[in-house]
Amino acid sequence: MPKKENKNYLQTIKGTRDLIGNDFLSLQGFIEKASEIALYYGFRPIETPIIEYESLFLRGIGESSDIVRKELYTLKTKGGSKLALRPEGTAGVMRSYLEKGMHSLPQPQMFYYSGPFFRHEKPQRGRWREFWSFGLEILGSKKSVADASIIKLTSIILHEVGIENALISINNIGCPNCRSSFRRELVNYYRKNSKNICANCRQRLKTNPIRVLDCKADRCQIIKRGAPETLSYLCAECKKHFKEVMEYLDNSNVPYKIDNNLVRGLDYYNRTVFEIILPEGYKKEGEGIIDESTPALALAGGGRYDGLSKILGSKREVPAVGVGIGIDRLLEIIDRKKVQPRIIKKPKVFFIQLGFEAKLKSFEIIEILRQAKIPTIYSLSKDTLSAQLAQAEKSSVPIVIILGQKEALEDSVIIRNMDNRSQETVPIIKLLEKIKKI
Repeated sequence: MPKKENKNYLQTIKGTRDLIGNDFLSLQGFIEKASEIALYYGFRPIETPIIEYESLFLRGIGESSDIVRKELYTLKTKGGSKLALRPEGTAGVMRSYLEKGMHSLPQPQMFYYSGPFFRHEKPQRGRWREFWSFGLEILGSKKSVADASIIKLTSIILHEVGIENALISINNIGCPNCRSSFRRELVNYYRKNSKNICANCRQRLKTNPIRVLDCKADRCQIIKRGAPETLSYLCAECKKHFKEVMEYLDNSNVPYKIDNNLVRGLDYYNRTVFEIILPEGYKKEGEGIIDESTPALALAGGGRYDGLSKILGSKREVPAVGVGIGIDRLLEIIDRKKVQPRIIKKPKVFFIQLGFEAKLKSFEIIEILRQAKIPTIYSLSKDTLSAQLAQAEKSSVPIVIILGQKEALEDSVIIRNMDNRSQETVPIIKLLEKIKKI
């Protein structure tokens, strides 16, 4: 029997949405602003495919992670290849670095990127199954200044789009040389409290113990407060690295706090990890008062991932550090007027075309205006002068250009000043001169 047709095909898939009008412009505006700042700091753009081999994420993120076990969108091609929609950007950037042999280029290599990412999780405010992120990555440097640079630049981007009260939390989770002793103490502590933790944490103790510190379940919060602290188990090199990161941040006037329980949720992190959140009771866009019941909101997070290249199968270790900024959440809380894209300008001219001959010549007029960088709007569906003038009034433009059959034959247009309703006929060759005077 043939399969029944899905009657919901004219609806967006759960956890996705259309970006139209101001929603799209705000998204583009933020990406444009963040990209500009990154370029000034020496970062270059990179765009990796939305779809990659599934094994890239199984290795890079970790098979025991929630992203891989529960949230990864996968598919199998007709040829049998197992692919996945990217759930984050770091693994793809590292894959590109290794595939393109970027180790032979001057180090470090610094990249920024943006785009849609995909995770099959419960949709809620500010969290979508198709979500947009902006990322920064520095590959090829183990220096602590790289960690501080990523944190500093992220704070600048957030400040530039109107985030004033974000809190930066940082921690150091050590390296393979010093993490084993911490892991052992952590497992012993949690096993003593195994009856009081959630089922997920009991499973994490078997697969990736450090992840118990990333648990958000209420019943695990009290247990977490008494857990061993990573900073107490750091080797001399990790202590030195962390001290330098904090010195750089202090010198750059970047406020932060140390969070001993911060670990992040991915396998590839080592040493520096950080998150940037809005505290409880933050003010949402359009709200006049602060609601103290509003929960804290994570805006960005990242850290150092020196071991990712070897996890992906490379013989070469590539020290690296990066961050991901959640654009969707930002756009819910900032004044969107601050992040309108430069390419979108308020129209200055409404162009009225009357009759077939005028429409034939219309492209010439529009191109003249475009070359002069004068934003223009016009109606393709309305034919009468009154209907198009009414639309021009609603558009609040200062100038109306009218091209009728007579004007089309004479290579002229009528220019109307909408402020005083005066108008005159001018040759097309003098169109720009007259508009600039108005």
